[in-house]
Amino acid sequence: MATPNYSEKGFWRKARKHALAAGCKVLCVALKLYYALKNPDTPAWAKATIIGALAYFISPMDAIPDMLPAVGYADDLGVLTAALATVAQYIDDSVVEKARAQMKELLGEVCKC
Repeated sequence: MATPNYSEKGFWRKARKHALAAGCKVLCVALKLYYALKNPDTPAWAKATIIGALAYFISPMDAIPDMLPAVGYADDLGVLTAALATVAQYIDDSVVEKARAQMKELLGEVCKC
C-alpha cells in the first residue's frame, strides 16, 4: 500500500474535522510533530520522519479504519508516537506551546497537551 503524500491542507482538514474523534492524545502528538516540521531548525531527516507520520495520520487508508469507535485511531497514535520519540530532541518549548495553543483553539479547555 502506497502512502499518500503529506499536505498541510490535508493535515488541517483532518485535524479540524476529526479532532474529537481522534482524541486529545492523538491530536496533541500530531500537532507537536506539525510544529516541529514547521521549525526551520529541524533537520531534513527529522522532517522526513515527521512527514511520513503525518501522511499516515491524514491517510484514509489505515491499518485500523478511523471510523471504528475507540480503536480507530490506535494505529495513528502508534505511528505518531514512534515518530515523536524519534525526533524528540526537536520538540522544544516553543513547539509544545504552539501545540497547546492550537489544541485550545480546536477543542477548548477539554484537552491538555
